[in-house]
Amino acid sequence: MNGIWYYIVAFILIWIIALTFKKKLSTLGFEIEFPIIMWKTKRLRGFINKIANLNPKFWKWFMNIGLIICYGSMIIITYTLIQSLLTILESPSVSIVLPGVDIPGSPIYVPFSYGIIALLTVLVVHEFAHGVISRVEGINIKSIGLLLFTILPGAFVEPVEEELQQSNKISRLRVYAAGSMANISLAIIALLLFSLISTCVIPSTFSEDGIEISRIIDDSPANNILKEGMIIESIDNKTLNSSNDYMQLVSGFKPNQNITVSTDLGVYDIQLSQNPNNDSRGFIGIQTAKHYVVNKNTADVWGENLPWVWFSLLELFQWIFILNLGIGLFNLLPIKMLDGGHMFETLLSYKLKEKHYKPITQFVSILLALIIIFSIIYGFIG
Repeated sequence: MNGIWYYIVAFILIWIIALTFKKKLSTLGFEIEFPIIMWKTKRLRGFINKIANLNPKFWKWFMNIGLIICYGSMIIITYTLIQSLLTILESPSVSIVLPGVDIPGSPIYVPFSYGIIALLTVLVVHEFAHGVISRVEGINIKSIGLLLFTILPGAFVEPVEEELQQSNKISRLRVYAAGSMANISLAIIALLLFSLISTCVIPSTFSEDGIEISRIIDDSPANNILKEGMIIESIDNKTLNSSNDYMQLVSGFKPNQNITVSTDLGVYDIQLSQNPNNDSRGFIGIQTAKHYVVNKNTADVWGENLPWVWFSLLELFQWIFILNLGIGLFNLLPIKMLDGGHMFETLLSYKLKEKHYKPITQFVSILLALIIIFSIIYGFIG
């Protein structure tokens, strides 16, 4: 089932329930005004207060370091986005993240289950961090909640806006930077766990044994011919013992080339198409992964099935890293609707008057937003 159907079915069910029971849900704290469903609560404020009060000095110094990291990241991500103008017609650099759905122009495919879990970690740590640092800076939290924009989930911590604006500039900067700093920190933790499992656990538990098809891309030459889970033994009688063998062979593919793929389930003839990211290369339309077997000594202790949990954890940490880092950095772009925009404007206000820094912030926001919009649209139609 194409991932887009999960969202369509969920959208229909959620909004039928929301509109049918609108009055009853409003008594439970829900605000329903299409296309947004919002739920607010004050119950978690005590928990956030406890975390903030554990060691306020630590949180402030952590965010002092975080400001350096976030402003450095802002420069890098902004420079990268502007540089993408040089190649935007060949490979758009920005795309929508929708787990389980092939997004035209997107260089990655986010699996549905792992993507949803990873996306939840992005939302939770981001907003939770905003709340903790707000309380550290003495800014009260008005409410905490969840929202649904049509079918896209979100979360929020709502500081008292008057108190936030009346606080000193360094306090505001810490609050604005807290979300992205939390995402970057979680990404680093996930990367460390990923590295630990991949370098220590996997080699001692499994042995590499060929190449496995992990995914078939829709409307590609391999679609309806090859299947996920097949083990590729050779291509054009060239034996594949490792992923390196496969990558070297694929790099030489040409458009319209005919190849013979030998798998553990049979032999198949496929005519390659043009690679969507490189016109001069052939495209088969599969994603592959190393095929592993459980080592005998491990199987004797844990059996054949239980050790495979490590690969599930490996992929989960991989997507937690990718989405937290990617969305955390994106949020640091100096665009006013993002935290990075507020940080950029506050930084300018140290040296410039409002009549100067407001127009500068607006100009930069519009410029970068246009680049992003163009990149997304071209990804769909290019």
